[in-house]
Amino acid sequence: MMTMVAVVFVIAYAMIALEHPIKINKSASALLAAGLMWTLYSLASPGGVEEITHQLTEKLAETAAIVFFLISAMTIVEVTDSHGGFEVITSRIKATKMISLLWIISFITFFLSAILDNMTTTIVMVTLMKRLLKDHHQRLFFAGIIVIAANAGGAWSPIGDVTTTMLWIGGQITTVNIMKTVWIASMINLLVPLLLASFFLKGNVVPPEKIEDGEVATTQFEKTLMFFLGMGALIFVPIFKSITHLPPYLGILLALGFVWLVGEILHRNKPEEEKDHLTLAKALKRIDMASVVFFIGILLAVATLSANGMLPQLAHWLDAKLGNQSLIVIIIGIMSAIVDNIPLVAASMGMYPLSQFPADTFIWEFMAYCAGTGGSMLIIGSAAGVAAMGIEKIEFFWYARRIGPLALAGYFAGVVAYIVQYNLLH
Repeated sequence: MMTMVAVVFVIAYAMIALEHPIKINKSASALLAAGLMWTLYSLASPGGVEEITHQLTEKLAETAAIVFFLISAMTIVEVTDSHGGFEVITSRIKATKMISLLWIISFITFFLSAILDNMTTTIVMVTLMKRLLKDHHQRLFFAGIIVIAANAGGAWSPIGDVTTTMLWIGGQITTVNIMKTVWIASMINLLVPLLLASFFLKGNVVPPEKIEDGEVATTQFEKTLMFFLGMGALIFVPIFKSITHLPPYLGILLALGFVWLVGEILHRNKPEEEKDHLTLAKALKRIDMASVVFFIGILLAVATLSANGMLPQLAHWLDAKLGNQSLIVIIIGIMSAIVDNIPLVAASMGMYPLSQFPADTFIWEFMAYCAGTGGSMLIIGSAAGVAAMGIEKIEFFWYARRIGPLALAGYFAGVVAYIVQYNLLH
């Protein structure tokens, strides 16, 4: 029966990858996988229904925390966009060549993701590209590079990626050290794809036609206010988490409530038909809920593999068969492009106790890099990729063919950079 769980996951994964050829929405495949995998697991588990229900409740809470965060972040970005707030940035980006624009956007994404997190930054930057580029195919390529840049930027910051945050909270890494030791590898991870893209990305930047920010124009004050309010709300989340140690989703819900309140006050004297397009309630309706549902399904499906012990067993099997820490961590990074890196890192944290592997040792720093950036190789290998996939409707195989090789080259270049750096310093 446990074999059937794995088989269902593989079939669902193939259906998600083949979404466009088979003409079945990936959200349906993900939900079917989640439901069938947990049902099969409950039938096979000797612990009974109560144990399965307890595990499912825990995994659902973890999934809901991520989904609440995603919905709130997308809403804040959407309301900022509806006010024309992103013109504050787009009006200052003067690049006329495609390659210049790519480098500018990539570096903004890289550093912004270290301050926010890779998923939130991806939502912001992919939405921003709709203001800068007219051609959808060009935006797809930029979205793919943004995913690479966001994951690379998140890997060297304790608040930039979920797995790095896990290692930080668990005591495996410290703030200053991880930023100091992983930054070079993360930067190499970004620079290599950018250099490769520079050889074939040609042409001039063609901006979109006049963009309507709503049924009515917003004033410059409203655009500026909502931009800084929206970005400030997102930056507030990691600060809130650091101070209160409460989950990030609570911080983003608090931030969303504040943005909503300010928006209501800002437009309260306008006619109803004039302010309707600018409200948070309207922004919630414009969110791509199909992508949110897909996120729920795929997270719950992968959670089954964690709950039934398959991913921890896989991590221990790698440890027993290979015995080489560097190789194991590299493989975990590659595997994170296929399955969620969170349970993989969690299993590794259990395999290597702090009593034997103290904080800021090789394995934890290298794990932060590999697990944080390996997911860039496939579009559903990271939260950033899934977010970009939903916003720009990126096809699985298009990403694997056009962006995957660039991400793979960047990943191994960063691996080499980190190992060389570590050997020189030790």
